[in-house]
Amino acid sequence: MTAPGLVIFDCDGVLVDSEPISMRELTRAINAVIEEPMSEAEVHRAFVGGSLDVIERELTLRRGTPPPASWGDDFYATRALAFERELEPVQGAREAVLAVRALGWATCIASQGRPAKMAQTLALTGLDDLFASDRVFSATEVARPKPAPDLFLHAAAACGFDPSACVVVEDSLTGVRGARAAGMRALGYVPRESPEDAALALTAAGAEVIRAVREVAGRLG
Repeated sequence: MTAPGLVIFDCDGVLVDSEPISMRELTRAINAVIEEPMSEAEVHRAFVGGSLDVIERELTLRRGTPPPASWGDDFYATRALAFERELEPVQGAREAVLAVRALGWATCIASQGRPAKMAQTLALTGLDDLFASDRVFSATEVARPKPAPDLFLHAAAACGFDPSACVVVEDSLTGVRGARAAGMRALGYVPRESPEDAALALTAAGAEVIRAVREVAGRLG
């Protein structure tokens, strides 16, 4: 039977609760190489959902010179250790994926993250059995990361779906903008404990806000 559509899940912040860890470690890494420190809130506003290339370009502007050549690899290594100590799945993530599939929809992941990082975080959270390797897509596979539509269009084509048949589940403005640019419906996940302005921002970008990942299946009717 042909699936009615494809649900494209972001990984960080939607399936794995990695954003608080990533933002903390990124703040530490950034402040180690700039003179005027950034708060974690500032780092989150500036870089959540962004690629390392974007972050390094901004650091270059702030420093007047590129960060050390090893900066990115050092950040990745420190973050990986923090993931091993602390990472948990987003509450209800497994149930959400299974509920979507129970309705007959296909699923995949499309993330800014590198394949090795996704392999680690999905394994650490026990979600790696949910997605075959050919259903996990990284921005490293396309010319432009989110908010460009490239990654979502690539995932849809690889899975055999027209963009109009795809629903993207995202937690960042960058991801929502990419989904909408791809002509896809976007569900914006904003945890209940998040400030209301986070929900308003995703709504303004064209997302339908959900407050729990478990709500995804119920929005597919």
